[in-house]
Amino acid sequence: MAESIEELTIHYEEDGRVLRKEIAKEVLSKGSWATIMYLYQDLDRKTEEYGKQKVSIRRYQKREGSFIQRSKFEISSENQARAICVKIQDWFPAED
Repeated sequence: MAESIEELTIHYEEDGRVLRKEIAKEVLSKGSWATIMYLYQDLDRKTEEYGKQKVSIRRYQKREGSFIQRSKFEISSENQARAICVKIQDWFPAED
């Protein structure tokens, strides 16, 4: 269990192989509930190559000194990511 936000990661290894590679991490909120957005790639076990970049948004709750993952949302394609960005910009237009 991670005791600090800096320790939280989506990186995953099994038998010395990196199956999920964390590329970037953005902390969206801190506190007893933390929200973190990760950019990552999964290893294709057949080709041994990393697939397309994906995004995961995860919520963690700090209890008894450690962060516990409580929920996650995976953005699995560029099209989905762009559609989310467009809708958020529609809902929250830039102020002039």
